[in-house]
Amino acid sequence: MTSTPHHAMFRVFQHDPDLFGRIAPRLGIAVPTITETTPLLSAVDGSSPVACQWNTQLHLRTAGQEDLQLLIEAQDRQDPDRPVHWAHHVAYMWSRRRLPTCLLILCADAETARWAEQPVSSGPAQPPALTLHPFVAGPHNLPLVTDPDEARADPALAALSAMMHPADPAVGPALQALSAALRDLPEVISHPLIDLTATGLRLHPARHAWRELMLPIVREKEYGRVRAEGLADCAREGLLLVLGTRGFHLGEDIRRRVADCHDPGVLRHWLLRAVTARKAEDIFEDG
Repeated sequence: MTSTPHHAMFRVFQHDPDLFGRIAPRLGIAVPTITETTPLLSAVDGSSPVACQWNTQLHLRTAGQEDLQLLIEAQDRQDPDRPVHWAHHVAYMWSRRRLPTCLLILCADAETARWAEQPVSSGPAQPPALTLHPFVAGPHNLPLVTDPDEARADPALAALSAMMHPADPAVGPALQALSAALRDLPEVISHPLIDLTATGLRLHPARHAWRELMLPIVREKEYGRVRAEGLADCAREGLLLVLGTRGFHLGEDIRRRVADCHDPGVLRHWLLRAVTARKAEDIFEDG
């Protein structure tokens, strides 16, 4: 089994399933233009040999309306037993869903990546009954992203490249570029990449640099979130006070709408309307 830090690499594709379509040309993978990518789930109760906690599975729709499926795994060392498991997993997915199946192996070690690229055959030499040709992404064909503009344009790729080059002398500038890219992104996008990068670097000294870079950013985002919640609470309290003072009947739908709104700007807009509105429904028209 691969180590937990290596799991972070294939989990990046769960966070950003479209990443494969963007890196395929960089890896020289000749697949048709991908128009839609959908994560697949597999049984994790032992009924499936391809359990989703150990890999990422994607359903790909191409420009030619051809459906493909992609299995993404990570490998941290040369293990002669792994190719048999790869072949088993690919064959299982192929037979289960009856779709052409590709395999992508992610490696943070160049020698392991070159080893994983070798075709795996079973059966007589002429011809073998089955041959597996894995796609492989590693330090040898996925460069470290150190340019801030490139990291800003594709933070998921920048995070993956940092995990694949943890001991590279330029990993420091790469992490600085990634941290700058994540600073201005919404938490739903930035936090998973922050955590995955930390996990991917966990066994390397670069983890200390990443922690020092991200600690003020995480604190800043947390402060901003708490401040926004406080402003929303104040605006919500003021809105309800004005509505009650003016004698408006507050139905369950209005109460739920006010309670579910966490945008201070929207709540203040409603509050201003509540001062002059003739009826409660006028306050919430057009948002």
